[in-house]
Amino acid sequence: MPREVALGDALVPGLLLVYMGCLLVLWGVDTVIGRYGLYRYVWHPSLFRVAVFFALFGAAGLLLYP
Repeated sequence: MPREVALGDALVPGLLLVYMGCLLVLWGVDTVIGRYGLYRYVWHPSLFRVAVFFALFGAAGLLLYP
């Protein structure tokens, strides 16, 4: 994957696309967890969301940029 991606006339970092993809995945995971009421087993839902996002973003970043 290139380090920069051309979107129109602007060069944006490749990790920006990974970031946006992880936000979409987090949105889907958050919807499923909320729909089935699994947040009642989590101590602090906001911290859980942030931790899941960091885990997704870190794993995707390490897989794409070894």
